[in-house]
Amino acid sequence: MTTTERRPSARRATIVDVARAAAVSRQTVSNVINQPEKVAPETLDRVTREILRLGYRPSRAARTLKQERAGAWGFEVNTLGAGRLGTILDGFVVEMTVHARLHDAYVVPFAAEDHGSPIPAYEDIVASRIADGFVLADTRHEDPRPAWLSERGIPFAAFGRIWDEPTSTNWVDVDGATGVAEAVRHLASEGYERIGYLGWPEGSPVGDDRRSGWAAATAALGLADDSLQARSVQELDQAALAAGPLLDAVGRGGAVVCASDALAVGVWRAMVERGLRPGLDIGLVGFDDTDLATAIGLSSVRQPLAEVAEHILAMLADGADREAGVLLAPSLVRRASSSRRGAEQHP
Repeated sequence: MTTTERRPSARRATIVDVARAAAVSRQTVSNVINQPEKVAPETLDRVTREILRLGYRPSRAARTLKQERAGAWGFEVNTLGAGRLGTILDGFVVEMTVHARLHDAYVVPFAAEDHGSPIPAYEDIVASRIADGFVLADTRHEDPRPAWLSERGIPFAAFGRIWDEPTSTNWVDVDGATGVAEAVRHLASEGYERIGYLGWPEGSPVGDDRRSGWAAATAALGLADDSLQARSVQELDQAALAAGPLLDAVGRGGAVVCASDALAVGVWRAMVERGLRPGLDIGLVGFDDTDLATAIGLSSVRQPLAEVAEHILAMLADGADREAGVLLAPSLVRRASSSRRGAEQHP
């Protein structure tokens, strides 16, 4: 096949097609197009041949975005997701804003009219040329954003794994399974005998990951009991309702680990309604270490948001290929709700 012959296809070739055909990363294809001096001659030749063979034409908007730098990164604020991420997203935006200045950049927040179908909002940002690329948060299954950005060669990095693309490496995440497992071991060391779990409905990749930490840790400690778990959406009344049977199951001397502080507050309310004292009667640990956790004495798993922001911004700044994403360990903040001795001092 000559270089003027192109494959018959109704679909326009994308940067992903070129990368796969040339056995290189998407970033390498982008470098061939925008910074060929960075690419080894053999690789440059191979990728160029595939670009010609496939008839790949880079997005004009994406090329403009790369060649005329705005010194800013777009960040979609999920106005519908506040109930799930809560102040974690707020804290992450603050850390991104602070650390961006250290990289001589800015963060440009924007909102999509429909978070379930956000691409039009991204198209607007690309067309306006006000950002060089994007920081993604709230990654999920069937997330349309990573593929859309990759196909156009638009730089991005994600706070959260690219769940439907295991080979993707441009992400930074917090190891939720490890954090929950640490909470389970802490509760066991405090003498709580039955350790249950309240998580989100099945299918949430973050929620499923955190639940796996509970399952693994209880099994390792000889405390595994699949009946000691419940699920709830991220809403106080629903969490309290789901917590009732779970509290009855673990009983006095037991404990509950939750996928978030919001769920833990629902458990707390259900405990109070039953005349149970957090820490003294039943241990309780949340996840995210929000301001509310500090205020009420709730033990919680803390995410290293400043470290996440720094890794993401460095990833965007250097644009280098990586062998793997970055998985950071969280830390457990112990308070009265998971210590019988501490609870006596924090009624």
